This record gives sequence, C-alpha cells and structure tokens, in this order.
Amino acid sequence: MAGGAAYGVDLGLFVWLRGPCGLGPLTAKSLSFLGACAIAYVGNALGTYRGRGHGAGRVRQYGLFFAVNVAGALVQLLCLGLSHYVLGFGSERADVVSGAGVGMALATLLRFWGTRTLVFNGPSPDRGAPGERVRVEGG
Repeated sequence: MAGGAAYGVDLGLFVWLRGPCGLGPLTAKSLSFLGACAIAYVGNALGTYRGRGHGAGRVRQYGLFFAVNVAGALVQLLCLGLSHYVLGFGSERADVVSGAGVGMALATLLRFWGTRTLVFNGPSPDRGAPGERVRVEGG
C-alpha cells in the first residue's frame, strides 16, 4: 500500500514536472523522488512495519530509510540518464518508460531489500527478533 502510494506520487509528480512544468528529466525525477520518499516512509513506519524497528529512534530510522531510497533513486536516474543522454531516447514517453518503468522496477527491488533488512529490522510483535526461533505453545 505504501509503495503504491509512493509510486503514484513519484509518477504523477514526474509527469507533471517533466511535461507542463518543462523541467529536465533528471531534475523532474529528483524532485518527484523527494515527494515519494516522504510518502513511503510515513506509509511504512505507520503501516507496513509499524511494530518493528523503533529502538533506533525515528530520526535515525528515517536517515537509513532516506539513504536506502537515495540508492534506489540513483538506480532510476542511471536508467533515465542512460536512456535519454546515451541512447538518445529523448521524448517524454521514453523518459517515463526508462525512469518510472525500468528504473523503478530495479529500484523497487533494492528498496525492498534495504527497507526490510536495514531500516525496519527490529522484532515484529508476532515473530520475535530476526533469526530468532519462535516457539509455538501447545503443539
């Protein structure tokens, strides 16, 4: 849910900034990333991972979350820059496909791994600590 909302913000802002606002592809993608990152953190912290990883404190946790998302954004920017500037696919549609399609798919894999293992890695209420065996009563 949080990822879908963040993707919608990222895509919507990128298309708007790239099209009607007339910004360059890398600037538009960088700005859309900032908006999506904030939405994704709130969604993950209050939703998906609400019972995990609060020991580090919210500021440190957001710093880690932001770093993981910057790494994902760099993957997207690399795909966008390669397509736009190296391969010469300079249309708005090509920018959306490379930045919000291919780049987003690769970045999502990186972000999922990083968010789960580095940011929200504390024990969940129903599972215990990571790697800890959970004992089932009565069976």
